[in-house]
Amino acid sequence: MRENLNKQLSFTSLKWFNFFVYGTVVLFTSFFPLYLQEMGMNKLEIGSLMSVGALVSIIANPFWGIWSDRYQNIRRIVLVMLTGTLVLSQLVFQANTYEMIYISILFFYFFQGPLFAQSNTMILSYIDGTSQRFGSYRLWGSLGWAFTAILAGPVIEWAGISVLSYLFAALLCAAMIALIAMPKLDHSIGIAPLPFKGLRQIFYNPFFLCFILFGILVSIPNTMNNTFVSLYITELGGSKTMIGLAVFLSSILEMVVLLLCNFILKRKISVLLASLTFVSALFFLRWWMMADATTPLQVAFIQVLHCITFGGFFYVGTQLTMLLVPKAYRSSGQALYTLTWSGISGILGGILGGWMYQNLGVQTMYQSGALLALFGTIGFGLMWLFFIRGGYRPPADPEDEAAEEQR
Repeated sequence: MRENLNKQLSFTSLKWFNFFVYGTVVLFTSFFPLYLQEMGMNKLEIGSLMSVGALVSIIANPFWGIWSDRYQNIRRIVLVMLTGTLVLSQLVFQANTYEMIYISILFFYFFQGPLFAQSNTMILSYIDGTSQRFGSYRLWGSLGWAFTAILAGPVIEWAGISVLSYLFAALLCAAMIALIAMPKLDHSIGIAPLPFKGLRQIFYNPFFLCFILFGILVSIPNTMNNTFVSLYITELGGSKTMIGLAVFLSSILEMVVLLLCNFILKRKISVLLASLTFVSALFFLRWWMMADATTPLQVAFIQVLHCITFGGFFYVGTQLTMLLVPKAYRSSGQALYTLTWSGISGILGGILGGWMYQNLGVQTMYQSGALLALFGTIGFGLMWLFFIRGGYRPPADPEDEAAEEQR
């Protein structure tokens, strides 16, 4: 009976933990650029600062993965990461020069950047061998993202952007309390660091490399938008409440889109490539409309399309990676796909978007993003035509080839 009570406590604490962790991240992504602007930074400086996280994550993710594997105590590792994130976030908010903010945020991203990956591993460790499903915990994360955004907007509007540091600290402390309340984990599935071993085989697959390249073209303007949309809304006269409402609607509807994708789309390369072409075309339409927007309400409503474009693209891209890469190298394929989406595109999108916003204007930034998305759409469309005409066959698994040779 006591064991069942401990399990129930751990499941409940896990859900609240995910809720608060996702809430802290949406505070940072949606409202921190406004804080930097109030500190006197220009668009290029803001874009460069926000893109640092993508660069640091290339090092930080394998580092924390290695330590998690070595100590087999993922709960303690996540607690260390939360503590580091809390301390360094306050250093970031207290820094009064660009140099100090930049140094502080480098270390901040080192702790905060891999938090999602480690948290997901911890959740999988706790529910391993039970009837619990990971999707229900991801749902609590989405709820934390959505409700934090819509509630934080009016609070920041009323108290000023300086209250952001207190909100951030409060949610981090709540996540730490939920983590401490969990019973000690008696086992761990661990995670491996970034698996480079299979990357060499993947580079011999030009069809998959084209998929990665066109994906980068589509994802760069998405990073630009994520970094600067809150500034765009406020410059057009919008409020912090409107920013929170836009994030809330897109997050809530994104859950519906993911469920529909899971229910409707067949796991066939032809179907997924056609879907990716369609979603990329919606990205093009979205950025073109953003360039033509003249009121903050228009931007907020266009932002709701995020639920279809990003939700659909990430789901379809993940499924395609599973089909385009041999089974033995799927882990490496997913690592490369994630690295190009959040790493390379994050760096280019932040710096390039900041430069264009600062020197050429926000309309030019979104028009350039639309052009990149259009090139990506055409590329995916050509890949789809090439595939349905029999020009490509997925590579066989090494194990299957070895078995075939023995026959």
